[in-house]
Amino acid sequence: MRAPALLLASLLLGGCTSLFFQPHGHQVLTPTRFGLSFEEIRIPAADGVALNAWFLPSRGPAAATVLHLHGNAENISTHFTNVAWMPAAGFNVLALDYRGYGASEGQPTLAGVQLDIDAAMRALLARPDVDPGRIVVLGQSLGGALALHYAAHGSHRTRIRALVVDSAFSDYRGITREKLASFFLTWPLQWLPWLTVDNDYSPAAAIAKLAPLPLVLIHGGRDVVVPVAHARRLYALAREPKELWIEPEAGHIQALDDEAVRRRLAAFLRRIATGT
Repeated sequence: MRAPALLLASLLLGGCTSLFFQPHGHQVLTPTRFGLSFEEIRIPAADGVALNAWFLPSRGPAAATVLHLHGNAENISTHFTNVAWMPAAGFNVLALDYRGYGASEGQPTLAGVQLDIDAAMRALLARPDVDPGRIVVLGQSLGGALALHYAAHGSHRTRIRALVVDSAFSDYRGITREKLASFFLTWPLQWLPWLTVDNDYSPAAAIAKLAPLPLVLIHGGRDVVVPVAHARRLYALAREPKELWIEPEAGHIQALDDEAVRRRLAAFLRRIATGT
């Protein structure tokens, strides 16, 4: 999230949830910088918008394929570093840029990005090198919020084997109100989100519909961007099977920087994928 003053300006001038999207078009890194092979692919969304994505193949037989949904700023050329470890751990990865991000066409909206996730799922299901029964969605920050709604309502939701949500907020209006309340100039305007922010895609409203999909919620105990209370709320609203992993020393989307957390997640995904 940007500073509260910028948030306020966005609310007053543009309104609604457009402030949640801060795309960049500049490419910063590619997987080759990390010694990873990758395939750059174009994926058409249902409304004709052309999306850009990177497919990173597993270095050995793939235990599963991970659809990675990144946060609100920049693009996959920075966010893929959060999952660059996964091919060596035995997972294919599809890193998707939503519409308006990186080399993807269009402008991001909550409704449009749901189409983008659906298109990515459709592309994975069509690949001969992907087991359609072993697709996992990993969403981080805004990507986690988007993933929660898609996994409850998307047209390919039944093809998702497990959902992993890292550092997501529980509610669009709620997180906006918190940001307004955190700055003295915007504190009196905490009522604005109820008029300006679209909450139709609220993770809190969707999460109970996920069951029996296995769900893991990951959050850093020192997250000052999205406080850990959001993960606790989501966990309380979710139905079994569900797990909550709070990493006490981690900040926002930092839990997977820890090797122990990576090993734990890889073991969980292998167990879910193989049914053992």
